[in-house]
Amino acid sequence: MHKHQEDESPFTYAAQTEKGPNNWGSLNPKWEACKNGRLQSPIDLIDQRVVLLPKLGSLRRTYKPAPAVIKNRGHDITVAWEGDAGGVIVNGTEYKLLQCHWHTPSEHTIDGKRFKMEIHMIHKSSEGHISVVGILYKLGRPDPFLAKILKNIKRVNHEGVNAGVLDPWGIKFGSRKYLRYNGSLTVPPCTEGVLWTILKKVRTVSEEQIRALREAVHDGFEKNARPTQHSDEIDVYMYRPGTESKLG
Repeated sequence: MHKHQEDESPFTYAAQTEKGPNNWGSLNPKWEACKNGRLQSPIDLIDQRVVLLPKLGSLRRTYKPAPAVIKNRGHDITVAWEGDAGGVIVNGTEYKLLQCHWHTPSEHTIDGKRFKMEIHMIHKSSEGHISVVGILYKLGRPDPFLAKILKNIKRVNHEGVNAGVLDPWGIKFGSRKYLRYNGSLTVPPCTEGVLWTILKKVRTVSEEQIRALREAVHDGFEKNARPTQHSDEIDVYMYRPGTESKLG
């Protein structure tokens, strides 16, 4: 690439570089949380720290088809819904789905294991609070939702390409088990107060799909995963269906 182009990127994922993850907090005064935050994401979801919490209840989804555009933001490929695509209800609060995007490899790890890909579904409440649903992927059969997106990938730019009406239900969850914690955005400004729901079920993506995502983003962003953050102060809970009655 085009060193000039890389210099214009506000941040990069390349470790040991001036604009890499270790220095995000120093690149912009508004990004201080990337350096000083105490509840930063992503984290390693270590089994022994996870507490079963039945009262979390199952994740309620109110998704519905809505017009969407596919954008290449340089550091990732994003699907942004332009109409009301529904959302999720957490603790009685509705969070509306805004967009989803992909990270290769995954950002969250489980017992230190990093997966091939992770999707983040970004939701926002009427009060401006953010709730993210994350799904991890290993190599295997192609992901059906990504297959629809990749048809348009070659002509996608930062302004976006009309994707028609897209149904968020096409992003398969596959399980009602999930992990829940309070963290942050995983890109600058690394804002905290983000409610994370990471699905326990690991889904599959094909090697070809990962390659297509990596070829589409700008040079230097093929691996667009922030390293896991120090997280001793973060409590991680798990919801598993069927435990409500057993544990009261």
